[in-house]
Amino acid sequence: MPDLLIGCISLENVMDLQEYFRRIGFGGTYEKPDLATLRTVHELHVMSVPFENLSIHCGERNTMDLQIIYEKIVRNRRGGWCCENNQLFSWVLREMGYKYTTLGSRVFNTLKNDYNPFNSHLINMVQIEGKPYIADVSFGVSCQIWHPLEMIAGKDQEQPAGIFCLLNDGETWTLQKTGRKPLVQNEAFANSSLIDKRVTKTMYSFLLIQREIDHFLNTSEYLQTSPESLFTQKSICSLQTPTGFRTLIGWTFSEVTFNPKEDTDIIEMRDVSDSEIETILKEKFNIVLVNKLTPINNKAAFKM
Repeated sequence: MPDLLIGCISLENVMDLQEYFRRIGFGGTYEKPDLATLRTVHELHVMSVPFENLSIHCGERNTMDLQIIYEKIVRNRRGGWCCENNQLFSWVLREMGYKYTTLGSRVFNTLKNDYNPFNSHLINMVQIEGKPYIADVSFGVSCQIWHPLEMIAGKDQEQPAGIFCLLNDGETWTLQKTGRKPLVQNEAFANSSLIDKRVTKTMYSFLLIQREIDHFLNTSEYLQTSPESLFTQKSICSLQTPTGFRTLIGWTFSEVTFNPKEDTDIIEMRDVSDSEIETILKEKFNIVLVNKLTPINNKAAFKM
């Protein structure tokens, strides 16, 4: 009887790749772990799974436990931040047969004009036919890559959000993005602190050192408890769309449309009331929260 009980518990908690595929809307088949399939799955993930930190503003806790992350994102159809989304994606890579290495990166802090002193952003490096690529499904907003980036220093790689470029000084890799001019449609938000008017921006830097999940445990705790963390100062939910992205930061809802032909991003912004937030999360991000969200939008180093 104890063996049967253990078997039932294991079966109930099993993580299923096909269930993940259904979550992101991947209906295709794959014969081998190639670049074309990775591009498709990467894009579907960022279109289906929001970058969000709502749990810590709902009285909940984020965890590095992969099974709990799987339940949250796949079965409960929530989103997550990088330690959740990219950790789940590393499991997807492994299950699909890709060779990958988990790396830690230091995010550039715009208020301090310097990199954060610790690895606060988890990413994956994937090897395909001898070539390395960066897979990152959880940076969010205007700096979210839709497809893996080939690790060639100095090469401009155009994607819907703009042109991404990896730089290398021999040891440290740095990711930069060149975007477009923001055109804010609502004049009341023209000078909003959420608008990033920099055309070229530094995103993060990293070393090619394999990191185990334990490496991010203290970081995860800091990011959701410290008053110095942008994640405690802003409630954020962001999702990529076929034409751009949408985001809810505090009480400000934004829809951004990429317009590369005119080298602009068209931004529609409006403030919403507490009573609207539940509906917006459900209709715009496909998120239904169990606990009540307490929105927050204090000053922090974060822009759309």
